[in-house]
Amino acid sequence: MKAELIKTTPKGTNVFAIENDFGMRAELLSYGAIISKLLVKDKSGSLIDVVAGYQEEDEFRQDTCYFNAFIGRVCNRIGGAQFELEGKGYELFKNDGNNHLHGGKQGFDKHEYHAEIVGASSVRFSRISPDGEEGYPGNLIVSVTYTLTNENALEIVYEATSDKTTVCSLTNHAYFNLDGDFESVLDHELYIGASRLTNIDDELIPHGDILDVKGTPHDFTSPKRIGRDIKADDRLLKIARGYDFNFVLDSNDLQEVKAWARSAKSGVRLDVYTDRPCIQLYTGNFLDGVKGKKTYGYQSAFCLETQGYPNAVNVPSFDSIVLKAGNHYHAKTKYVFSVRE
Repeated sequence: MKAELIKTTPKGTNVFAIENDFGMRAELLSYGAIISKLLVKDKSGSLIDVVAGYQEEDEFRQDTCYFNAFIGRVCNRIGGAQFELEGKGYELFKNDGNNHLHGGKQGFDKHEYHAEIVGASSVRFSRISPDGEEGYPGNLIVSVTYTLTNENALEIVYEATSDKTTVCSLTNHAYFNLDGDFESVLDHELYIGASRLTNIDDELIPHGDILDVKGTPHDFTSPKRIGRDIKADDRLLKIARGYDFNFVLDSNDLQEVKAWARSAKSGVRLDVYTDRPCIQLYTGNFLDGVKGKKTYGYQSAFCLETQGYPNAVNVPSFDSIVLKAGNHYHAKTKYVFSVRE
């Protein structure tokens, strides 16, 4: 197992590599705390890169897809780009129609981080998000730590504290294709341990309604191909042009697999463990020929973003994402890779 700084770019971004004893390897950028490569073995023993992205740092700086980046101060959407906290209203940047998405105009994916090797195969990225940044209150000291284990797990630990009461909900926006070719994910098999999802309006904003997935195209409690029902006559699928929905997990036990995906072609299986209450399934519905390591077309990748409830700050019935002054935010997600014939 090892972690090393492999280069520093002309713009000052540090590029790290972490590797386990079995050849699994991730490359990480201090810009955006981005996972730029994730190499796993397929059923032939060959290493394949299963995350989307770019070859060059400058391309990541111009990225609008949030490829594999650290997302905050609040991931997903805040309806109307506003909220009230402790009797005070806050206005946020509208970067998704009338709404606020993934931290705003310059979210956590668009910042340089202090980076340090903190273990045999671990790197931590940290910064202070100042009071008022993107409209949010409080100086937020935030970090994300990536670790590769010999169980072929990429562990992600998020931590934060604030000197004022604020809101905080962090994730990583990894785009996966378990074939490594980024042609299509519609033949990937998928399971999500969620019998409910949050209903949305026509702008993809949830307002508190929870839908049962049984008997709908959104039921992944029995594994099925991602593409099996993706073109069904369904209001939500038509709004999002595919899957882009928040699934409410049935269990909060970190030791239980919350979701898994598998490619029959490569044999690679991805198991997702998390202590977050929700997972956003996104099937790359707005990829439209983005040029990077590959040319990424419509539904050529999928995301399983572990998260708090979207728009929770405006929906009292959702689990709160409020972080009280002086309290400690801690969240953990593991992406575990294996080969299943």
